[in-house]
Amino acid sequence: MADTFKALMMREADDGVSAQIEDVPVADLPEGEVDVRVEHSTLNYKDGLVVDGNKGRLARNFPHIPGIDLAGVVEASTDSRYAPGDRVVVTGWHMGERYWGGFAERARVRADWLVHVPAAMTTRQAMAVGTAGLTSMFALMALEEQDRKSTRLNSSHLVISYAVFCLKKK
Repeated sequence: MADTFKALMMREADDGVSAQIEDVPVADLPEGEVDVRVEHSTLNYKDGLVVDGNKGRLARNFPHIPGIDLAGVVEASTDSRYAPGDRVVVTGWHMGERYWGGFAERARVRADWLVHVPAAMTTRQAMAVGTAGLTSMFALMALEEQDRKSTRLNSSHLVISYAVFCLKKK
């Protein structure tokens, strides 16, 4: 395992927030039970706000690695639910906002944030669904629970498109 990894690092200065690819020491990773070799992450609206000068003040602490989701392979774990080689995904949990996110080659996260990637899926497929797909799934579950055929969704075009795609497959 290398002593450093590449990441999109955000830094705050008097004249604003800057972003650049940096070599980050593994020793700088935050606390957490599981180290993940990141294979995929998606670009979401919140990520755009953070990378574009931290509009909305979503990033709480600097230096900071954005990215509100990731999929990858466990490299090390102190939690019995995850072992090296397990394929995992993280969406949400304020990752990329309060906590370092997925725009990096490595991440250290809390075990409770992780979900195993289903055997029939690759990590790439898991991230193709990503946070937008998860939001769509929650919207569909709410529709099914309410037994309605339509509802007004207040969300992004991508989420609505994905929800419609899922409904067509039913």
